[in-house]
Amino acid sequence: MISKFIKAATTVILVVGASLVHAQDSTQNAITDSSNNQGNDKLTIGITLQPYYSYVKAVVGDKANVLPLVDAGFNPHNYLPQPNDLRRLKQMDVIVVNGIGHDDFALKVIKAANRDDLIVIEANKDVPLLPALGESVGDGAVNPHTFVGLSTTIQKVYTIASELAKIDPDNARTYRKNARTYATQFRMMKREAMLTLGDLDTAGMKVATTHNAYGYILQEFGVDVATVIEPAHGVEPSASQLQGTIEKIRASGIDVLFYELNMPNRYVETIEEATGVQLYRFSHMTHGEYENDKVAIEMKENLTTLVEAMKFAATKQGN
Repeated sequence: MISKFIKAATTVILVVGASLVHAQDSTQNAITDSSNNQGNDKLTIGITLQPYYSYVKAVVGDKANVLPLVDAGFNPHNYLPQPNDLRRLKQMDVIVVNGIGHDDFALKVIKAANRDDLIVIEANKDVPLLPALGESVGDGAVNPHTFVGLSTTIQKVYTIASELAKIDPDNARTYRKNARTYATQFRMMKREAMLTLGDLDTAGMKVATTHNAYGYILQEFGVDVATVIEPAHGVEPSASQLQGTIEKIRASGIDVLFYELNMPNRYVETIEEATGVQLYRFSHMTHGEYENDKVAIEMKENLTTLVEAMKFAATKQGN
């Protein structure tokens, strides 16, 4: 009996250990690459979120090293800075930040490092920002999820390339060329989605979202958000708030509810059962491994989802 218990416990330990190793693989590879290149003339560029890994890798190619500040698999909504973050920051010449929310943990690490020589690139500095939505958001709060949009992604990539060109003028031409090539992918995605929709009339489409992350991509297709369920980003609604949302969905005839892939939304099923609203999931691109093509792949999947939702809404309305 004891031997069986020991065997079972050993199996659990091995499985958990393997999972932790897998979650750290992409970060560790980036750290190893950065360490191997110390002493050469390449910049080491830090990033705070998965989308920025894709952006920066696309812009620099093999002309610079890209180093994530935090191991893959973390949750940016509740992540607390760790001592290892400071150690990684010391390896960086530059760090690219979202800077308007979603990576506030990184701003704390940067402040704690007290490094006057560290160059911080604010990727959203040229992006037209949408206001944050939700019952409990503060005055003047903005929607930080610019990485979910197409045009906002393109603008940020150009900003990153432009700022890196100033820091590393020897590779400026390459950075700008790579940025244009990368941006073209997203322009083509949008074009294909628009052609797929054709003359479909979705003017009366009404949607709800779990939180305000999707405004940037929805506005590019003329879709307005009728209601946001979470009172603030990452905060589940209370029972009374949830009931109010259900009543609003019923009264306004909302067709579709968008919610977040890879995140638990326990109240979504309650809303679906109570209203019959159609559910669709979007990726935020801030979960999983650091990958070169993560944004391109998941943006395309989001567009496929959006087109399906728009077709559903048009059919429901008889258009």
